[in-house]
Amino acid sequence: MATLSFNPVRIKSPTFKHSKLTTPSKRITIPCTTPSNSHPKLLHFRPRSVSESTQKEAPEAVLGEEEEEEEDDDDDPSAELSYVDPVTDPESITEWELDFCSRPILDARGKKVWELVVCGKTLSLQYTKYFPNNVINSITLKDAIVAVSDQLGVPLPRNIRFFRSQMQTIITNACNELRIRPVPSKRCVSIILWLEERYETVYKKHPGFQEGSKPLLALDNPFPTELPDILYGERWAFVQLPYSAVREEISTFERGVCGSGLDLDLLGLDIDDKTLIPGLSVASSNSTALAALINGLEVCAVEADTARARLILSSGISTRYIYSTYKKTPETTSEAEAWEAAKKACGGLHFLAVQPDLDSEDCVGFFLLLDLPFPPV
Repeated sequence: MATLSFNPVRIKSPTFKHSKLTTPSKRITIPCTTPSNSHPKLLHFRPRSVSESTQKEAPEAVLGEEEEEEEDDDDDPSAELSYVDPVTDPESITEWELDFCSRPILDARGKKVWELVVCGKTLSLQYTKYFPNNVINSITLKDAIVAVSDQLGVPLPRNIRFFRSQMQTIITNACNELRIRPVPSKRCVSIILWLEERYETVYKKHPGFQEGSKPLLALDNPFPTELPDILYGERWAFVQLPYSAVREEISTFERGVCGSGLDLDLLGLDIDDKTLIPGLSVASSNSTALAALINGLEVCAVEADTARARLILSSGISTRYIYSTYKKTPETTSEAEAWEAAKKACGGLHFLAVQPDLDSEDCVGFFLLLDLPFPPV
């Protein structure tokens, strides 16, 4: 495991620095080096509808029949999925990602079908189950969560992440009954990408699929609000870091550095190790406390709003903060646009770093972020 500490020299390519009172400095262009316009694709979803963790070795006489059944399940859009990686220790699956929502599919009554989708963040656990729309409540969800645990032989998780604000009450009540911590967060990268994959390979092939059906529970994208004073840094800069170094920085979490990462291997991003990943470095004289506060926010993305000359910090499910503003000039607009273009070229990958000073050799917080479009369901 790499243990290389954060080296600000590698990322320090400041385009403009800013506090609440200072003005931007000299422009330095951020190059956009990876001509990729696509966002990450999930690599390791499970197409089968059987749980391999609980399968026993079958007699040779019936193996062919089982294989045929599995192939039928692969092609059956109404089949439900129940899988846990047989080489994964069930006790290690302590966090689930969950979605409980209607799908663009009508049942025999002409009503939208609901579906529970659950996965581990590494996809070592995958589970789906359909429900009629007249049983949607926290009791149904609580019982379904217990059923996932019982059927797959895994313990109930410590945390369940979910990304739909409209389902917060039902999910929270179900989790509280089971003493599970509900975590509203758009850092549910695995399940969001999996839902996108299921839309193309499962829902659209279902006989009850309704083309053009809008999601019943659309995702929020509210207007940003003022940032709480305790979250302000004193200065900030647009920076960049080679992809190989980003992977090294993630390893520092094991050595006490505040932060959050992403499963880069799972995402399947086609990025060369030398590609420069855009980021935002924030300096604070109380950097340790600032990093700890950011660590509890479930930060998911930073956006440069070039039209209004400001930075937007997104966290949780639907919280958006005005992280900072800057003086709008042709130079600063060009640099902010270049930073956004570099982020898009990297499939939405970017980061937020917290330092004692922009010239410091220390980094006390490193948060890997991903701009991800909402799933079509």
